[in-house]
Amino acid sequence: MSLFMSDISSSVDSGASPGLRERKRLETRRRIAEVAQGLFMARGYAATTLDDIAAAADISRRTFFSYFKSKDDIILYWRDADTAALLADLLKVSPDADPLDAVRDVMVAHIGRYTTEQMTAVDNLMRSSESLMARKQAFYAEQEVMLFDALCQVWRHPEQRARLRMVAMVSVGAMRLALQTWREQSGQRKPASRYLLEAFDILRKGL
Repeated sequence: MSLFMSDISSSVDSGASPGLRERKRLETRRRIAEVAQGLFMARGYAATTLDDIAAAADISRRTFFSYFKSKDDIILYWRDADTAALLADLLKVSPDADPLDAVRDVMVAHIGRYTTEQMTAVDNLMRSSESLMARKQAFYAEQEVMLFDALCQVWRHPEQRARLRMVAMVSVGAMRLALQTWREQSGQRKPASRYLLEAFDILRKGL
């Protein structure tokens, strides 16, 4: 969410030098998403209506649907921006690096940007919507495909494809395991990045 993901906002809807009209459209879309995010955090996801968002963004309900199809789409907007930022960092990695180590370092650095309080707020928000929870499984599959594509752009030799697909699969799995373990903590939560490092250590040592 923009409240604590301002560093990734430029990754949303990025394109090659959009014209003035397109830039205004993207800016409006981002503004609506930021307003909605603030309402979600203040009132809760379920308690925030589309009319609330439209009023706070100073637009009509009809105009809202020109930019988003639903409240869920606003959450997905920020989720996609977060993923885009992670993949952009991965694309900067040297092809001389080991793929699994590179993904680990990028993922740990990325998740380490957020405090435990911020991570908890996002987790609570995502879990407050049954429709969003239902889409999580599909998102993990999409993330695996996108990660594999980014890996192939860095490590271009065709003979590495099988290995890179495996790296994408186990890396997403490590992230899922780390977040689940982090979520199940009792008392004061430790940083999610610590659990992610431990998950990759398990991979390196062998299952």
